[in-house]
Amino acid sequence: MYIFDNNHQNIVSLSIKFASLPSFSIFVVGNASKKQNVTMLNIKYLATAFCFFLIFQTATAQLGFSHEIGIIAGPLQFRSDYGSRKDSKTNFGNSGFGIGIVHYINFSYRADCNCYTADTYFNDHFKIRNEISYNRTKLEHFGEFVDPSKTGVRAQQLRGHTGVSKNLDIGTQLEFYPLSIRSFQAFSTKFAPFACLGVHYTSFSPEVATNYQNPDPLLTGDVNEPSNFYADWAPGSVDASPGSAWSMVAGIGTRYKINRMSDVMIDMRWQYYFNDWVDGLNHQLEFNKSNDWLLWVSVGYIYYLN
Repeated sequence: MYIFDNNHQNIVSLSIKFASLPSFSIFVVGNASKKQNVTMLNIKYLATAFCFFLIFQTATAQLGFSHEIGIIAGPLQFRSDYGSRKDSKTNFGNSGFGIGIVHYINFSYRADCNCYTADTYFNDHFKIRNEISYNRTKLEHFGEFVDPSKTGVRAQQLRGHTGVSKNLDIGTQLEFYPLSIRSFQAFSTKFAPFACLGVHYTSFSPEVATNYQNPDPLLTGDVNEPSNFYADWAPGSVDASPGSAWSMVAGIGTRYKINRMSDVMIDMRWQYYFNDWVDGLNHQLEFNKSNDWLLWVSVGYIYYLN
């Protein structure tokens, strides 16, 4: 991994090896601005978490457990401070897309001897899933407060306010399979349902924009001007500064066996962030009852490495 500024100075090089997988590099190019410095700092934290994950993965590889890798993608709903609570137009209007790379540690099979591990309940019913993913959602206000019949200043401020949520995730989940993993791998059953619970670390970098026609033309489009946003929000409620947060992930899904070395998968995830700035908006009105969260439905392809 290389992190450098526009003058290609202060280069930090980090070489990472992923057991039996091709190596890769991440490039982050920044300038001297405060906002980009914060972004680089968040990337460093994310890189640190990634290193710990790889150390853990390498350690498990030495124990002989088998590994799987795959790709996932699908639509998501981002539930944020944009729009009205429990409003269907808000829920479906603020939809985005996510994509990710997943890695599994399979405890039921040993790669070093091509044999099954000890027949224990944990080995036959649990897997560890590691993931790097990215999601992006365009955000705007929906609901009664921006109804076309509303012509006041507040409605115009809300209609003019838009944003984008952009999140890079890395995390680990424990997956529980109520049916036997061994039986699934032996084609005794075609389906393998599962439930999962885990923790993710997120680097977020939201965007915000406004086309509200401010009475002062010089202030139109200025995202740092409070008068361009909803009048009942306190100054500082809109802030698109990048940051980072931990989140909790829970989900359900199932695999379908294609052949001995590959599966297809579908799952639905609920992800709750322990931060309310992921979307760049955090107003203090009574409607803001929870932090940002999302619901992601993804399909994926899983390949058994050994």
